[in-house]
Amino acid sequence: MQRLSGLDASFLYLETRSQLMHVIGLVEIDPSTMPGGYEFTKLRDEMERRVAAIPAFRRKLADSVLNIDHPVWVEDEDFDIQRHVHRVAVPAPGGEREVAELCGHLAGQTLDRGKPLWELWIIEGLSTGRICAMLRMHHAGTDGVTSAEMLAQMCTLTPDPPELDPKKIRESAGPPSRATIAATGALNYFVARPIAMAKLLPRTLSVPVGWLRRAQQQSAMPAPFMAPRTRFNGPITPHRSIALAQLSLDDVKRVKNHFGVKINDVVLSLVGGALRTYLIEHDELPDRPIVGMVPVSVHGADESDLVVEGTNKVTGMFTLLSTDVDDPVIRLEKQAEFSRTSKEHHAEIDANILRSWAQFAPGTTLSTVMKFYGDRKLASAHPPIFNVLVSNVAGPNFPLYFLGSRVTAVYPLGPIFQGLGLNITVFSADGHLNVGILACTDQTPDPWKIANAFDDQLKQLLAACD
Repeated sequence: MQRLSGLDASFLYLETRSQLMHVIGLVEIDPSTMPGGYEFTKLRDEMERRVAAIPAFRRKLADSVLNIDHPVWVEDEDFDIQRHVHRVAVPAPGGEREVAELCGHLAGQTLDRGKPLWELWIIEGLSTGRICAMLRMHHAGTDGVTSAEMLAQMCTLTPDPPELDPKKIRESAGPPSRATIAATGALNYFVARPIAMAKLLPRTLSVPVGWLRRAQQQSAMPAPFMAPRTRFNGPITPHRSIALAQLSLDDVKRVKNHFGVKINDVVLSLVGGALRTYLIEHDELPDRPIVGMVPVSVHGADESDLVVEGTNKVTGMFTLLSTDVDDPVIRLEKQAEFSRTSKEHHAEIDANILRSWAQFAPGTTLSTVMKFYGDRKLASAHPPIFNVLVSNVAGPNFPLYFLGSRVTAVYPLGPIFQGLGLNITVFSADGHLNVGILACTDQTPDPWKIANAFDDQLKQLLAACD
């Protein structure tokens, strides 16, 4: 039994029918490289073999009506791979847009909380002869770094299946009793939490004080609720639209080296340019730059005495995106300046503050409030907290084989929220920068216009390098 941290559990509490809290990895593979040729049953059997050594894929939620703390993870005694791995054919003609439309439909479905919170869809019938594997995992059980690590456990450097670590293949100890779940939860709630609260309050007071000081010096990252309103910042529905883009990592590095900036600066500049192009086309470009929220991994941060160990180890950094600048070079230079300011400010904030406060998340209350907020469309009643979520995850820069087949692309797709209907996630791997865009269809029915603008923006920066 392992109790969820407050941050992990918050993704359960925040979930509604419209606000789905799962993350997606869309892996494009070349089945011709699979030893002995491709067969769905062979791939599913190999997935079952790998899952035996990945505990996170075999655990499910357990709770008790008497539990006043967060739920727990337990081993699924009835685990069946056929309830998790499915196959589907993409509609003709089987191009990338048909794949994205199918994935958008699947992304709009909830995960069954009665079994381990993941599923793998094998998408066949692509016109290229390739296959896509769409892995959906609930955010309660993974974050960006953890997702990349779990994907790596399903990949190898050669097509041949790996030997599994026997230490990770174990028999279940059996589920805990509901009384145990409730008793340990009560101990955490009545003993650990009051002590943590007393320690946390003084540490938190420094955050607004430091923010105000930096704001007076014009060296603060953007504050929440100060972003201009865009079409991405209203109520969302369960409908999802997806678009994909793939760029050359060498081209991105060339721009980085020529202008003396970071790869993340180039990525954020491309995002700003693509969104500027899209919003101008719709005659909706705000006068002020829009605000992006960039998740920051704290997997390497020192653990606070207030932090409860969990899967999600992340905090957030706000930064301006130079959507008000037409010239791509000036936009990149300003983006590098904005990013530097935000990073310096973010570095002053305790990396464990978010995770520590999330421990106090009240499950029933938060779920009720979130449902009311969505049903009443309250996202339109206040200024946007920020405009778009932009995440950049680094992957391996060498070829990988997914369950025996050569990986040709990995597209990450993150969740969207009420008032935040656009998520742009970037994953670098094997010489490519793969861009995954997930949006609410009712806000952004044409995300391919954003995706296609990435290539145009990069070409403009490359031309400036000559």
